[in-house]
Amino acid sequence: MHPAFSVLFFTTATGAGYGLLALLGVLGGLGFIQPDFWLGLVGMMLALGLIAAGLLSSTGHLGRPERAWRAFSQWRSSWLSREGVASVATFIPAGLFGIGWVFFGRSGGWVAGAGLLAAAGAVATVYATGMIYASLKPIAQWHSPYTLPAYLIFAGMTGGVLLNALLQGFAVGSAAVSTCALLATLAGWGWKLAIWRYNDRLDIPTTANTATGLAGGTIRSIEWPHTEENYLLKEMGFRIARKHSAKLRRITQLLAFAAPAVLLLVAFVLQWPLAAIASTLAAFSQLAGMLLERWLFFADAKHTVTLYYGRE
Repeated sequence: MHPAFSVLFFTTATGAGYGLLALLGVLGGLGFIQPDFWLGLVGMMLALGLIAAGLLSSTGHLGRPERAWRAFSQWRSSWLSREGVASVATFIPAGLFGIGWVFFGRSGGWVAGAGLLAAAGAVATVYATGMIYASLKPIAQWHSPYTLPAYLIFAGMTGGVLLNALLQGFAVGSAAVSTCALLATLAGWGWKLAIWRYNDRLDIPTTANTATGLAGGTIRSIEWPHTEENYLLKEMGFRIARKHSAKLRRITQLLAFAAPAVLLLVAFVLQWPLAAIASTLAAFSQLAGMLLERWLFFADAKHTVTLYYGRE
């Protein structure tokens, strides 16, 4: 698949934003993170800002962005529509939670309720985003048991590392949050390695024979349906050299997982403000790495429509 930057930024930014929002809603609403005006304001602005920027970016990949609103009407059958509905609905409890926690300095009660609803909405939105790709049967690399958990794990991972950087920046770092961010990063690393191993060993049963419905012998394309490169091949038949893919995988592991894990460990033994600097660098490194991870997620995917163009 063609890795459009608008979609890469959308999935990376909204995943981190919803992950951070869910953690703030639960930990802030229940009082594990004490109300503080500037911490709460920066945290909510960061979470909602990433979400809004990602959602706006996603319209850049549409042929007619002004018609994006129509997607909301298909929520009964479309995961894309369900994602849109869930994302908008989540802003309501998130706004109420932000008002109570940031401006009123309260936790518990209705603030906790709003925070938990915002967290549930964030998880539901990420779930719907993951299902958009996991439900696509023509793309075997996505239609697997690994895709949906990956979206949820990566959202929790990036949100946790952002939360740790936020707390460290305000000199209220929590050993529990730092530990969870580190464990989530290691879990995300392990899950990504499992995905690559699964995809590399994937035996796709679809061939030119099954795609055309013609049995017997070996079907091969004598002449393409089109005389030149078209939209389908540009979008669905994007190809990346194996050696480039291997190199990008190593860089992804370094930026998204290894470097953040080391920086989080370093932050454990450093005092403020050095711990805050290390935690912030971990967040920036991970977000950059996840952009590259998203690029590979799309570039490595193969759509069965390419079988009609003689590609195996």
